[in-house]
Amino acid sequence: MTPHGQRSATRARPGRRALALLSPLLAGTLVAGAAGAHAAGPGKGPGGPPGPPDRGPSAIQLENLDRGLVAVATDEGNFLSWRLLGHEVTGHGDTGMTGADFNVYRDGELLATVTDSTNHLDADADPGARYRVAAVVDGVEVDAGEEVAPWSEGYYDLPLTKPADGVTPVGERYTYSANDVSVGDVTGDGRYEFIVKWDPSNSKDVSQRGYTGNVYIDTYTFDGTLLHRIDLGVNIRAGAHYTQFLVYDFDGDGRSEMMFKTAPGTKIINYDESGAPVSEQYITMPEEDLAAGWSHEDDYRLSASGYRDHVIGMFLDWHEHPEVVEGNWPATLEAAFGIENRYDYPLSRSDAEELADHFLDEYAPSRSGNNRLREFEGFIVDGPEYLTVFDGASGAELETIEYKPGRHDDGLMWGDYAMSRIEPGNRVDRFLAGVAYLDGTHPSAVFARGYYTRTTLVAYRWNGEKLVEDWYVDSGWTPMSNPFNDSPHGVDGTDPEYGSLTTQGFHSLATADVDGDGRQEIIYGSATIDHDGSVLYSSFAEAPPQSAAPGEMLRLGHGDAMHVADIDPSRPGLEIYTVHEGGPWAPLGFALRDAATGEILYGGYTGVDTGRGMVGDIDPSRPGLETWGSGSVGLWSADGERLGDRIPGTNMSIRWAADMTTQLVNGAIDVTPTIDDWQRGRLLTATDTRTNNHTKGNPSLVADIFGDWREELVVRTTDSSALRIFVSTEVTDRKLYTLMHDPMYRTGVAWQQTTYNQPTYPAFHLGSGLDWSTVPIPEYWAPGSVDALGSRLADLIDSGDVAGAAVQRLGKPLEQAARHLDRGDAKAAAKAIEQFLHQVEKPRGGTVSDAARASLGHHGSVVLRMLGG
Repeated sequence: MTPHGQRSATRARPGRRALALLSPLLAGTLVAGAAGAHAAGPGKGPGGPPGPPDRGPSAIQLENLDRGLVAVATDEGNFLSWRLLGHEVTGHGDTGMTGADFNVYRDGELLATVTDSTNHLDADADPGARYRVAAVVDGVEVDAGEEVAPWSEGYYDLPLTKPADGVTPVGERYTYSANDVSVGDVTGDGRYEFIVKWDPSNSKDVSQRGYTGNVYIDTYTFDGTLLHRIDLGVNIRAGAHYTQFLVYDFDGDGRSEMMFKTAPGTKIINYDESGAPVSEQYITMPEEDLAAGWSHEDDYRLSASGYRDHVIGMFLDWHEHPEVVEGNWPATLEAAFGIENRYDYPLSRSDAEELADHFLDEYAPSRSGNNRLREFEGFIVDGPEYLTVFDGASGAELETIEYKPGRHDDGLMWGDYAMSRIEPGNRVDRFLAGVAYLDGTHPSAVFARGYYTRTTLVAYRWNGEKLVEDWYVDSGWTPMSNPFNDSPHGVDGTDPEYGSLTTQGFHSLATADVDGDGRQEIIYGSATIDHDGSVLYSSFAEAPPQSAAPGEMLRLGHGDAMHVADIDPSRPGLEIYTVHEGGPWAPLGFALRDAATGEILYGGYTGVDTGRGMVGDIDPSRPGLETWGSGSVGLWSADGERLGDRIPGTNMSIRWAADMTTQLVNGAIDVTPTIDDWQRGRLLTATDTRTNNHTKGNPSLVADIFGDWREELVVRTTDSSALRIFVSTEVTDRKLYTLMHDPMYRTGVAWQQTTYNQPTYPAFHLGSGLDWSTVPIPEYWAPGSVDALGSRLADLIDSGDVAGAAVQRLGKPLEQAARHLDRGDAKAAAKAIEQFLHQVEKPRGGTVSDAARASLGHHGSVVLRMLGG
């Protein structure tokens, strides 16, 4: 593919890039379309002009994508695939969606016209052939398409810039490997950039002791140009549970922002065209933190001796703890540890030290042999925590606020000291994040902290100038009679509205419109939060006789794997498939639920930690998606028939096959990743690559990044010198728009990398028996559409298809539409586009060729429809 992506240190408000394009045209200056379309206008970060008003087109906001054409050399010839865009769909046919057809060109000559799919195999290809694809509407070509060359190796390597190795404060060396990946159009050119999280080799599960290296988040164009790197600093620990990075166009300006948790020491590094670093800038710390003495030079990581000092400080303040003052906790630490009272309170320093040593050396080890708290180091249990919004193209900080909620303490109130395994910094530092269309139109960022005990979620809108809180959910603390010996799981929190959410969260979340009101909910494991922040439901079930609490109504509780999809197409709406790890305290080890109500459709008690589960259409002879899980769960049909003990893999699924069945990505740790079909066997071996996250075996990303509706596999090379991207080259006769124009799928790609990566699903049933009449025809607003229309006009001026007085007559209404959108007035923008279309059809003077009339008329009509005109 042609390299793409431009650096920009400024932010363009909606419409400003169109103005940047059109103004020179209207002044009589010829501007190349591609360069003009991607130019950035005035900034809107801190100190810039005000952000856009919080209004605009009423349709849901999705991306303005290009054709996404890829060509891959195979033994059978050159395989081509490209996108059918959501706005090009007009209806349903027997084997696919209807709408635009496509002319395929090889080396400038028409090769084929494709009507029943979005792929083509050129069996007579020359190795040096180049291809482009043009959409055909009503028999007329309406765009030119970009020319590409085939991937000669059958895959594409996106070059990466690996961070330097490091050494921990205790002398342990570590190196880096590319980890999770997300995508977003950060430059506004309709093509995805790749956002890569770098994981140090000493990254830790949140419960594991030890120092970790810094986490880095890079942004790359498709040719491997490193736009910027964000170094999260020493005060963000490395591991799957800590950094959930969201990449999305949150403010509707046509370019993606990034949003994630930061801390003092987080900095942005920019690079020149040769890849050399040219600048570093720390994020902005709040004035109150600077006044309190915090700085970017601080290192809050605890050493082993520092943790002992931390415990001593906690014990010195024991008499003042609110739970002690209110009589909820033992008045003395001796009572909490079950030893004879021997000290006076407030404790003296020496007495606090004696109690700390007793806790570290006697009490904690007596609870579990794993409680080696003298070795506790590398954790961050103090210091400011932030949430930062970054410009996707430049990495520039747009806003930094305090992370909500703060940790409160090192986990004492969260129950981290209460179980037999004492794990400070564990439950308190469980983070999740996702994107949801809470109002049915604009994307919101959702950040969550906690799910075993206290459970919190907060939703924000980024309006281009500041973060605006939508709502905040807090279960309250789970009451404990003794924070050093209690069972805080499965206990209601203190909040009367949200208390039932405790222990229901998973190591992932999902966002979907489960109740059909046009607005997305947050599926938080065994509970679902409605779009307005209220509890839609929290799922309980009666424990069976063989469980630990027969007859009691227990939470379905926490689990490791969750899938939200239209699993059973014979039922209305979506379903949720989950597996649960509560063992004898979980009423079900696996369950299929109705997503709208939480009703259990089928499930079973296992009595053990059921750690893995998956769904997919692995048997096309049966309707719907099959479900399966580890251990005794086995394989099940969508309607609840047990099909046997043997199951496919559970690491990650992928839609790879031509017949819309589901395949599995297998391979973990040092095993080469493969794509396997339950019936056909191995379809791909991704030689010299690796998956991530240890036994989880996750690819860096599985998503419909380009090409047709099928998903691409993105994995790191063994040395992390590149992301290796694989495309399915099976010719399919099924015509479906890009899955990225399904809102549930698109938000799923944004949260796929959260903690324990889970597959992404569209809002409709996607399987071999797809009823095409059930596939929704997308209706959406794509920010950047006016810019793209301006780009097409500029290209046509450049080619001479638009000339003379027509340049002004066509450019002026586009300039007006951009200005109206800049003010958030979609209705006035639509009127300007109507005037543009009138000038296209009946120009008064100047030249508008037939080709220009067809292209501009088609795309102008698309923009008008998006604007509600």
